[in-house]
Amino acid sequence: MKLILLGPPGGGKGTQAKRILTKLRIPQISTGDLLRAEAASGSALGKKLKEYMDMGKLGPDDLIIQIIKNRISEPDCAKGYIFDGFPRTMPQALALDTITKVDVALNIMVPDSEIIGRLTTRRTCKDCGAIYNLKSIPPKVAGKCDKCGAHLFQRDDDNEKTVMNRLKIYHEQTAPLIEFYRKKGILVEADCSGTLEQNSALVDKALEKWLK
Repeated sequence: MKLILLGPPGGGKGTQAKRILTKLRIPQISTGDLLRAEAASGSALGKKLKEYMDMGKLGPDDLIIQIIKNRISEPDCAKGYIFDGFPRTMPQALALDTITKVDVALNIMVPDSEIIGRLTTRRTCKDCGAIYNLKSIPPKVAGKCDKCGAHLFQRDDDNEKTVMNRLKIYHEQTAPLIEFYRKKGILVEADCSGTLEQNSALVDKALEKWLK
């Protein structure tokens, strides 16, 4: 199955992708992870990407499309994949149409007020990348990862000013894709403003046809 996860930043796309991939045994393709890895490499390209991300901006379409095209050509993508954070713009969606056929697009719906609360209290493990939330999913020991014990930090793009900018960009550039995929007849939706358990149940119901 080839699945697109749509929804605002901090809406839970990554969390749901990790659940779904264990059921379907297909890889999660996160443009955020791919771009952050490049940014952390210290390369000239990585430094430029970090500038975009620190301001809450999206990377250039042509660059992201090439990164995605390279990734889905790898052997582990032969049976399908989950796009987490791609496409984010109409040019990316149109380019994706020329690369592969998508089976379903899931729109994860969460109000802006909830997103702001989630992201400004989100913390990430510097070593293994595990994600916590100081309110809803706190670590057992403050500031330490439950899985590996490494230090937790707040990403540069999780401060309130940047979160507001990310939401503005989402509504302007990414939200129109919801109607794009609705008109294609492949859109399903889930209200993920509740608890993790509630959200997961609604996602499974929306994807019931493909998770059997």
